[in-house]
Amino acid sequence: MSNNTTIQVSTETKAKLDKMRVSKRDTYNDIIENLIEDSMELSDEAKKDIEEALEDYKQGRVYSMADVKKNLGI
Repeated sequence: MSNNTTIQVSTETKAKLDKMRVSKRDTYNDIIENLIEDSMELSDEAKKDIEEALEDYKQGRVYSMADVKKNLGI
């Protein structure tokens, strides 16, 4: 069972939070958790994956959207 608490936010902040909803079922807790997660530092694994992707790009190991569509037959 989770514990809940009440916080006070300005009307303007509430309006901003409302605009950040991904779906109508998102709670303010969901929105705040997403904001906290987005502000946290990337994990070492994520940093490594980004570095590898950048190296692939620099080395030309990429596909254009046209190539992808052609390979998929679309």
